[in-house]
Amino acid sequence: MSVVTISAAFGAGGSEIGPAVAAGLGLPFFDRAIPVSVAGRLGIPVRDAQEKDERVDAGWWRVLSSMSFVPDAAGVGPYGRAAVPDERTFQLQTEQVLHEVADSGGVILGRAAAIVLVEAESALHVRLTGPVEARIRAHAQRNGLAAKDAEQEVRENDSAREAYVKRLYHCDATQCRHYHLVIDTTVLPWEAVSDLIVRAAQARRIAEPMPG
Repeated sequence: MSVVTISAAFGAGGSEIGPAVAAGLGLPFFDRAIPVSVAGRLGIPVRDAQEKDERVDAGWWRVLSSMSFVPDAAGVGPYGRAAVPDERTFQLQTEQVLHEVADSGGVILGRAAAIVLVEAESALHVRLTGPVEARIRAHAQRNGLAAKDAEQEVRENDSAREAYVKRLYHCDATQCRHYHLVIDTTVLPWEAVSDLIVRAAQARRIAEPMPG
């Protein structure tokens, strides 16, 4: 398996660092494509899944489970709208997509990938974090937000991401034991963080060192 998983606290740069790592390793990056892929397997319009996922980061399954579905007549095809499949259905579909990505190679952001792919021998599991106060300040500065608004966004998104892992996998996503590398991105330039992860991945033989 050639895979790097990145778990990121909100405001820690996951959406920026993840693609940079993928580019540095010559691997595809997976974030929004994951819920879209799962939604497609369940028969949900891609446009609807994308719109919902943009509004509910890391809590996409709660959005999907609020919609209505039913198996086709044979019981094996895509889901149509009628009865709600249980949460486990979404979890299993997501895990299947993550394993497929790991088999083909890629950098995965979020979706509890470090926990799902814990047995992937050559994988590199990374956690991006930092003191909440520092992340709030940085988020406010980068997005021109008032401190109060930035704090609300950071705390709400942190809670949603941690609840996702706790609800589905009964563990704490912030615990260091799930990761090979934990980085405070509030004290390092994000470019340096990306380079550090690329080098660590190359040390795990996830990708060959880039020329030069």
